Amino acid sequence: MSTFKIHDVDSAPEASKPLLENAQKNMGMIPNIYSVMAEAPGLLEGYQVLHDLFLHTSFDAEEMTVVWQSINVEHNCTYCVPAHTGIAHMMKVDPALTEALRNQKPMPTAKLQVLQDTTLAMVRKRGELSAEEFDAFYAAGYEQRQLLEIVLGTSQKVMSNYVNHIAETPVDAPFQKFAWEKPVTNE
Repeated sequence: MSTFKIHDVDSAPEASKPLLENAQKNMGMIPNIYSVMAEAPGLLEGYQVLHDLFLHTSFDAEEMTVVWQSINVEHNCTYCVPAHTGIAHMMKVDPALTEALRNQKPMPTAKLQVLQDTTLAMVRKRGELSAEEFDAFYAAGYEQRQLLEIVLGTSQKVMSNYVNHIAETPVDAPFQKFAWEKPVTNE
């Protein structure tokens, strides 16, 4: 049972109030992850900045979804997988891609598969990729920029996934219909 406070604008530390107000204004809601992070204003601000920076990478909506959801599923984040499923729908990402990510199934294209494989290798091996992994990434048409942008996306997701684990952040009402549990695999 989590003891972490889910802040609103009134209960949040002073430095978090404008960050929550902006979320309310721009999203029409304050996501529970923001409400939990508000306890540490620097964390909330850092997360919001990283999120905005990742939105402005060279990745398209499908590629962003592959990076985010691959990490969310790998980290077993039962808050972020539903939230990013809803975000993917808002970004007009093909639901078949979202379902493949949620269920750890192959990607619909070879290029997206390489992106997922590289993202997972980055997470699992903490950035220590093999020559073969680099070669496969570049052969798929990606460049050093995208490799570094995976690091940016990973940084953002580590913040949210870890906070959600320790705080047991409840899934926001709009995303509850996308509830998720990690599939059991035979590995």
